[in-house]
Amino acid sequence: MASRRYVTATVVAALTLTLAACSSGNGASTAGGSPAAEPVKGGTLNMLGSGDVDYMDPNLSYYSVGYLNLRMWSRQLFTYPGEVGGKNTTPVADLATELPTAANGGVSADGKTYTIKIRPGAQWNTSPARQVTAADLVRGVKRTANPVQPFGGIPDFADLIVGYKSFADGFAKVAKTPAAIAAYINDTPLPGVVAKDDTTVVFKLTQPATYFVDMLTLTAFSPAPAEVLKYLPASTESGNAWPSDGPYKVDKWVPTKSISYSRNPAWNAATDPVRKAYVDKIEVNETVSQDSIQQQLQTGTPTADLEFDVGPPPSQLPALISKKDKNLNLGETASSNPYVVYNTASPNNNKALANVKVRQAISYALNRDHVIQVYGGPTVNPPLTHVLPGNILGSQQIDPYPYDPDKAKQLLAEAGHPNLTLKFLYRNASEGSSKAFQTIQQDLSKIGITVVGVPSPNADFYVKYLQVPTVAQRGVWDLSLAGWGADWYGNAALSFFNPLFSGEPSFPPVGSNFGLYVNPATNALIKQAIAAPDTDQAAQLWAKADAQVMADAPFYPLTNPKNANYHAEQVNNAAFVPSLQMFDPTNVWLSAGKQG
Repeated sequence: MASRRYVTATVVAALTLTLAACSSGNGASTAGGSPAAEPVKGGTLNMLGSGDVDYMDPNLSYYSVGYLNLRMWSRQLFTYPGEVGGKNTTPVADLATELPTAANGGVSADGKTYTIKIRPGAQWNTSPARQVTAADLVRGVKRTANPVQPFGGIPDFADLIVGYKSFADGFAKVAKTPAAIAAYINDTPLPGVVAKDDTTVVFKLTQPATYFVDMLTLTAFSPAPAEVLKYLPASTESGNAWPSDGPYKVDKWVPTKSISYSRNPAWNAATDPVRKAYVDKIEVNETVSQDSIQQQLQTGTPTADLEFDVGPPPSQLPALISKKDKNLNLGETASSNPYVVYNTASPNNNKALANVKVRQAISYALNRDHVIQVYGGPTVNPPLTHVLPGNILGSQQIDPYPYDPDKAKQLLAEAGHPNLTLKFLYRNASEGSSKAFQTIQQDLSKIGITVVGVPSPNADFYVKYLQVPTVAQRGVWDLSLAGWGADWYGNAALSFFNPLFSGEPSFPPVGSNFGLYVNPATNALIKQAIAAPDTDQAAQLWAKADAQVMADAPFYPLTNPKNANYHAEQVNNAAFVPSLQMFDPTNVWLSAGKQG
């Protein structure tokens, strides 16, 4: 989601966040040692990381670490619960009073209109505090299309919400100033998202979408108070000034350095069925190495409780799993994370990567087993050989590029590119990312391809490289590691194909088609699958779209990983939430006498 994210979608996971764990299935560990009989309130939860959020902005953030940050201070109409032992992949009402159904009048007979009531008593920490309104929700959805930094998952809903595409097209032409942006938002209606009254919002869709409530869990559909229109979207000033409607507020955000949260006095626990907010403060240190984070969590350092944007180093996972460390958790995902993306627009090597045979050759030359091994092995990284993970509707098992270096050499010769030099973008602060780069470099050297590294800090990887299409078009990178997680679960193939493979509408920054892949045949299959009258037909069409993408080879999938997270001994009630790719910090408590 992914958004993500995470995605997020949570897209960052295997590269800098997570890889595996040791409790089985979907579960989450309860604590180091036995859980306390009663929650202990108070204290400071210390989280350690190596990088920053993508955006400190609910309507724009699209990666799992951004969602993790927003969990503390931003609420959505619907979200995923943080319950120990639960799958935590079924939406529950958050700001909304209930899940909309035909029976309760929330969904129209034709499935195209959703009427949702906002929970009374949910408030912004403005001065004075005030109710979160339907107008705030409309404002938030409008902000996703802003011309400075639009939300990365817009392809999910651009053609679904009535009038959104036209609204977004007009917004793209607006001057990139707070005043111009505010004027467009205030003066331009969005027909598909309307405030019926102070606490009732109505969504109008172009077609029925049984997954719409799941889609509304995206943080993009967060309310935005009028105060944020004073600031440029995605700015540091906006991130530090945004009012909170969650249990915590942002006291100070120093990009790439730290985030400090404290209790939001306007938050009423009775209005929030999801977050218990046991601790008083949360401190995030974004300057710690992956190895140091793991060491501090294992050795009881008082200022180390949870991870922020990294997981245990892959090289340490086998030992942690072998000894059944009770503080290491295994979480199921619905992701392709990491994968290798090919820059089809690169001018390097006489535009070699625009040639499908070259991309297919690289796919035959990569040894998936080698890369999986550096991420902790197949137990925690089951191989994925096509677009859709097995737990997403439409997934059918195919393996079009089994390891075959001789076939790779043949294809390179046929394409007229027997020798290439390719630039590989990776995150040098991540053990997994660095070792994967080295492994791929070795594999490709066997077929006459020289791979040169382009190292990037975690905080720059997406926002300064992959999300900027001109960087790809200039040939700054040819290959890169990236990752993707379902924006929701189950009937979620749309959240893979529309943001990643739908041609120009999915180009960054609006989408996450980082390699700028285009094929009208794929686009046609996506549209057919979206319009399918039932899930059986949709599944067949998504499988055809999957096969088409793999034939075009715009990327090389590696794994649908299990997600590793580690917490310190004093952390209790650690519930893994797949959309956060982490334990839910709003529901943990710290053992008495060990409260930071």
